[in-house]
Amino acid sequence: MFSINPFAALSAVVPPAVIQGYLIAMVVLVAAGTLFDIVHKGSAKYFFDNLRRPKGRGAKPVGGGELAAIAARTVVVDVLASGEFCNTRRRIAHLLGMYGFVMYVAATVVMVFNPAAGGIWAQLWWLGGLMVCVGGYWFWFFIRVDVAAEGQSPLRLMRADLFVLSMLASTTLGLAWAAAGGGAGVLFGLYVIATTVLFGSVPWSKFAHMFFKPAAAFEKRLSEADGTHANLPTLSRDDPAQQDRHSMELLKNAPMDMGLGIKREAPRHY
Repeated sequence: MFSINPFAALSAVVPPAVIQGYLIAMVVLVAAGTLFDIVHKGSAKYFFDNLRRPKGRGAKPVGGGELAAIAARTVVVDVLASGEFCNTRRRIAHLLGMYGFVMYVAATVVMVFNPAAGGIWAQLWWLGGLMVCVGGYWFWFFIRVDVAAEGQSPLRLMRADLFVLSMLASTTLGLAWAAAGGGAGVLFGLYVIATTVLFGSVPWSKFAHMFFKPAAAFEKRLSEADGTHANLPTLSRDDPAQQDRHSMELLKNAPMDMGLGIKREAPRHY
């Protein structure tokens, strides 16, 4: 079962051109939804305006070599390793979902456009889907802040949950459909509906965040390198100009580690 292409059995009932056309339509929906989200929220304008900041605004110039190093660190730490997550369990769940989803989608594309593909591609499809389910359900029932820290019911739904729930529904129904032998039936119909919701709801879900996060991480590292720090105070209060930024006299000469007693309790957050 784990080495058989489930879409090969489907092609005996549904023409391969129809399945391939549906897959292309999903790609178009993701691209169009992401572009709409960018225009609607002004995300691209914000990042490009920051990158085109006047050269004299930063405390120090950033050369081409340093810029390339910043980009490499962004890819390795923030994208591939999800370094923005301080919570270890949250990071592991995110990595399971991210890499599992990439494997699952890539294997789906290969097996849909090449019904003869099976073996390793089918195994990657199953492995990716199971990784999404493990990471997603672990996050949903045990890690979400409103469940783990605020005591809310895991069945409480909000619009922000649309991406996670539709991804879990699509993956779970896909695995169940394949385990049942493929073909066109009730499970396949539910699988198509959940997948359409996943890729068609990009303007209203967090799907597009996977494209925004690398840009935000790069911009943050660049602002730290050139000294702008998004106009925030630096880590040193030796500079009188930094001391004067604090309205309270108590904070002007306070040590940087003042108030860190709050860290005695480990944070549980997204």
